[in-house]
Amino acid sequence: MKAAVVVFPGSNCDRDAARALELATGHKPHMIWHADTELPDLDLILLPGGFSYGDYLRTGAMAAHSPVMREVVARAAKGVRVLGICNGFQILCESGLLPGVLLRNIGLKFVCRSVRLKVENTKTDFTRGFTEGQTVSIPVAHGEGNYFAEPDTIKKIEDNGRVAFRYLDNPNGSMNDIAGFVNEAGNVLGMMPHPERVNEPVHGCTDGAVLFKSLVEAIG
Repeated sequence: MKAAVVVFPGSNCDRDAARALELATGHKPHMIWHADTELPDLDLILLPGGFSYGDYLRTGAMAAHSPVMREVVARAAKGVRVLGICNGFQILCESGLLPGVLLRNIGLKFVCRSVRLKVENTKTDFTRGFTEGQTVSIPVAHGEGNYFAEPDTIKKIEDNGRVAFRYLDNPNGSMNDIAGFVNEAGNVLGMMPHPERVNEPVHGCTDGAVLFKSLVEAIG
């Protein structure tokens, strides 16, 4: 599996994401700078967590207009898998790859703790290694993780089974407890929790490793 991590000014989870991908694939991923305009041949593009451009304007708003994102959007349209974690999820929404927006947490405070998630859909390349209905523990670390979309958009996401993960103890007020969902084609996943932070035994939990292993099995 050929993978890449996009690095924006203010990214701070890019090395964690690269480590998770290397453990899963056996190969170091490409590290792509936000100003690059070309990408190598890839099976997976990962947009990591952090505070791209210092979260000025809105979280992810400036990063969505980085030169590299034109190519990311083009590759996604061709079926390349794209995974956005935390700030990466915000960038996916701001770039139009996923609908909706991430607002300030309902408590107006930064939340940093492990949360329990229910695995809703195991028919995606990102979740095939999980068991439907399985409960996993994955940490969050965000101030703007409150997922919001218009009611008709939420209905389409729910009716089409696109919710991948749902909060069991919602830390931010996200509509329908949505923690992560895929696009209509199923090749783009955005999620606020950080699977790369529970990826190996030293982390005290390996629930996140299943996601990266799922991608390797799906893509080969």
